[in-house]
Amino acid sequence: MNQEDRSNISNQDEEIRDRSLKMLKAKVEMGDLPLELKERLLIRVERLNLLVGTNAYLTDFESTASYVDLVCSIPWNKRSPDNLDLNIAHQILDKNHYGIDIVKDRILEHLSILSLRRRNGRSPEKSEVVKTKTFVPVKAESFRASVLCFVGLPGIGKTSMAHSIAEAMDRRFVRIAMGGMGSASQLRGRARGFPASEPGMVVKNIIRAGYKNPVLLLDEIDRVADSARAEIMGVLLELLDPEQNMAFTDYYLDFPLDLSEVMFICSCNNTGGIANAVLDRLELIQMPSYTDEEKIVIGVRYLFPKELKHSGLTEDELQIEDDVWSQIIRPLGFDAGVRTLDRTIQGVCGKVARKIVMGEGKTFRITQDNVAEFLPQW
Repeated sequence: MNQEDRSNISNQDEEIRDRSLKMLKAKVEMGDLPLELKERLLIRVERLNLLVGTNAYLTDFESTASYVDLVCSIPWNKRSPDNLDLNIAHQILDKNHYGIDIVKDRILEHLSILSLRRRNGRSPEKSEVVKTKTFVPVKAESFRASVLCFVGLPGIGKTSMAHSIAEAMDRRFVRIAMGGMGSASQLRGRARGFPASEPGMVVKNIIRAGYKNPVLLLDEIDRVADSARAEIMGVLLELLDPEQNMAFTDYYLDFPLDLSEVMFICSCNNTGGIANAVLDRLELIQMPSYTDEEKIVIGVRYLFPKELKHSGLTEDELQIEDDVWSQIIRPLGFDAGVRTLDRTIQGVCGKVARKIVMGEGKTFRITQDNVAEFLPQW
C-alpha cells in the first residue's frame, strides 16, 4: 500500500469520525431531555473530539454512544392519558375476574381517589416543578397515592389483577419479577465504571413501557434472596416512598429520574420477608382463596373457552357436562388458586386434540362415565 492509499484511508476514517460525532451531538440536541442532563451530554460529546487519534477514542465513543442511546430512549416527559371511568373499570374487572368483590371494591375506591384528585386539579401534569442546584426535582405537590399490595397464595390472581388495573386505566403494564433476586443492582443498575455495567430493571421497564406513568408490578417482593434482602428493601423503600421516588437515581443513569407518576403495585405470598419500613408504605389487600363453587364458574366461563381457543378445538368438538366439573376441579385435592384447574383443563383438551388428529373421533363429550379417561395422570 503506497503513501497515497494510506492518506485516502486516513481521510475516510476522519470523515467517519466527524460524521459520527455530529450525529451523536444532533441526537442529544434533538432529544426531549432535562436541560441539565442535555448540557452534561453535550460537554461529554465535545470531550470526544480531544480523544480523536488516541487509543482511548473508540472505547470512550462506544461508551458515550450507548449512554446517549439509553438516555434518549427514556420517556422523560411522555405520559399516557388516564382513563378513570369507574363503569369501564368495573366491567374490565368483572370480565377478567370472577368473585372477590371485596378486592374489586377496594380497587374502585382507589381509582375514585385518583379521579377526584384529577378533578380538583392535583394531577401530575399540573404539578409545579422546582429545580434545585443539585438538579433534584422537587414537586410542590406530588401526585401521591397509596401503593396496593396483593397478598395471597400462588395462583389466586394477584398478577392478573394488577394487569386488569392497567387495562382499566388504559396504562402500559410492566412487571419486575422479584423472586430470587440476588442483588440490589438488578433494580438500581450498575455504575458505568464497573465491568458489565447496565441500567437497572426499573429504568429498563420504564423504557419498555414508553411512558413515564405505567403500572409497574413488583411481583413477589417477599421472595428475594436472603443475602441481598436488606439492600433490596432499601431500594424498594426509595421506589415506593412518594417523598423519594420523584428523584430516583439509577447508578448507570447517574441522574435523578422522576417516578412519582408510576403506579406501583406489589404482590407477595406473605408479609414475613418484607421490611417493616416497606410495609408502612403499602396498603395490604388480602386475596381470598376460591371456593369449589367459584372454581366451577371460573372453569366454565373463563378457563375452558380460553383453552379451547388455544388448542384449536371448537365447542362442537369438545363438550363437558355440568356434573363432571366437580371432579375436574379437584383431581389432587384442595388448591387455593386455579392454576391446577387450568392445567387439568389443558390436559383434557390435549387428550381430545390427540384423538381427533389420530382419527379416533370427531366430537367428544366428557361425562361421568368417561371422565377418568381424559383427566391427566400425575
